[in-house]
Amino acid sequence: MEIRLDYMKVQPESLQTLLKLEGYVKKSGLDHKLVELIKLRASQINGCAFCLDMHSKDARAMGETEQRIYLLNAWREAPFYTPSERAALALTEAVTKISEAGVSEELYDQVRRHFDEEQFVDLIMAINAINCWNRMAISTGMVPGDYQPPASK
Repeated sequence: MEIRLDYMKVQPESLQTLLKLEGYVKKSGLDHKLVELIKLRASQINGCAFCLDMHSKDARAMGETEQRIYLLNAWREAPFYTPSERAALALTEAVTKISEAGVSEELYDQVRRHFDEEQFVDLIMAINAINCWNRMAISTGMVPGDYQPPASK
């Protein structure tokens, strides 16, 4: 597989825009492991191999367990996720597939039991950020495999 085009070279401002959004998410105060779970789950739904490779490596570097990474696709049936993680993962699925059913009042209430209003907005920003990264990576044909987490470089 070969990359179709390097959007970062063709339009460097596009990368800067995405990095600004990513910076917002990092400064949001959301748990970094939770954000990686969000990134992994959205990337699974979207079928983004590049992002799955990257974020599984980042999650491991943060101390996430192999078991939780491997079972994320079946998080509803696995007992390894906290109630707040489950709420965030359900929101990730709903927002990633927003055209199918939107975000129900029931889901909103479930998420709000674990996250305040500001955190809810931060979750939405994190979910939107990874969906944008997924779409850029898939559309431009980014190839997985070479990424190494910052601590490993």
